[in-house]
Amino acid sequence: MLDLKFIRANAEAIKAGAAKKRIPCDLETLLALDDERRALAPRVDELRNRQKTAGKEMAKASPEERARILAEQKLLKEELGGLEGTLSGLEKKVEALQILVPNLPAAAVPEGATDADNVELEKVGTPPSFDFAPRDHIALGEGQGWLDVDAGARLAGSRNYILKGDLALLEDAVLRLAMDHMLAKGFVPLSVPTLVRYEAMLGTGYFPGGEEQTYRTDARDELYLVGTAEVPVTALHAGEILDEKDLPKLYVARSACYRREAGTYGKDTRGIYRVHQFQKVEQVVIDVADEAQSLTHHQAILKNSKEVLDLCELAYRVVNVCGGDLGGPHVQKFDIETWMPSRKGYGETHSASRFHDYQARRLGLRYRDKEGKVRVCHTLNNTVAASTRMLIALLENHQTAQGTVRLPKALRPYMGGRSEIGKPLAPSKG
Repeated sequence: MLDLKFIRANAEAIKAGAAKKRIPCDLETLLALDDERRALAPRVDELRNRQKTAGKEMAKASPEERARILAEQKLLKEELGGLEGTLSGLEKKVEALQILVPNLPAAAVPEGATDADNVELEKVGTPPSFDFAPRDHIALGEGQGWLDVDAGARLAGSRNYILKGDLALLEDAVLRLAMDHMLAKGFVPLSVPTLVRYEAMLGTGYFPGGEEQTYRTDARDELYLVGTAEVPVTALHAGEILDEKDLPKLYVARSACYRREAGTYGKDTRGIYRVHQFQKVEQVVIDVADEAQSLTHHQAILKNSKEVLDLCELAYRVVNVCGGDLGGPHVQKFDIETWMPSRKGYGETHSASRFHDYQARRLGLRYRDKEGKVRVCHTLNNTVAASTRMLIALLENHQTAQGTVRLPKALRPYMGGRSEIGKPLAPSKG
């Protein structure tokens, strides 16, 4: 969230940023309530100090003075109790509105209402041209006996699936390649919980607002299944004061991810593009509060993911996400969209985000700088590889006329040295 002093000093810019993001923002009510809180707080402090002073006076007072002090204390206690209740209520209202104020988008964030308005920054690679009727990932997966969406639906409902044989191995190969690539970049590997407390979801900015997309356990545990390892990794140092010499923290984690996909009924229901469970390798950066340094990190984590796609010999493009498609916590986001022949276009596979101190302030994630001052960290994250969408791209782009799938050189060591998987299939009718 944004600091209240920053909000007060930059109210007009924040209103404009919220409008750019198409996010409602009631700053007038927030600041009016904060004015009330600020006006009341000194009176509460004064009464608390008087209580302490009266306690010291009691020890030295005569019996007559004690009676007077006790009477005054009774009235003071009643007044203080009422004012403390009012102040507590104001603080809760201020916090509830403050946490809804969206982060300021960078000036480079384009105007726009939906993902259709995202601005293309670059295209890398050339989509394949087939001299045969190409199959989609479902026809390839089912034809080879690698994919069973019917069994997935029987076990867990729609948008679930079973990977078998070489496709299960290929999923693991992609994720291992992604992990190894990040380890070579100096990132520290983590194995993290995928069930987290409310505070981790709130701190990373997924709550409030993302509850409908999140699976929750019952009231006995009150835990939430994460949609990305970003949540537990970013929250790892919540409440801590790190030393500047130990920054940046570069973390990478492989985890299962869970998303309800609420509100997407009838959208991308065929195949494994939009599913409830998948695996992902996520990179997270925690560093000092320096906007230029954050932008440098942003370009670096974007490059890391592009390099994985290059290793997988896939064509892709990078887009600058527009205001209306940008989440509340984000300063800026770059999406990578990979070519998927069955979609006759590019499908989102990666999202590289920077947040400045928005997440860290919620999490109490701080560091002590060289001068000894405690400051709030900056955070960033990006997908390195998300299993199902990467599998779609690999199957569809590297298929052969026989229905087999060629393996990029970088993946072959993870697949027993093979250059191709699958058996010849009957000619496609499509």
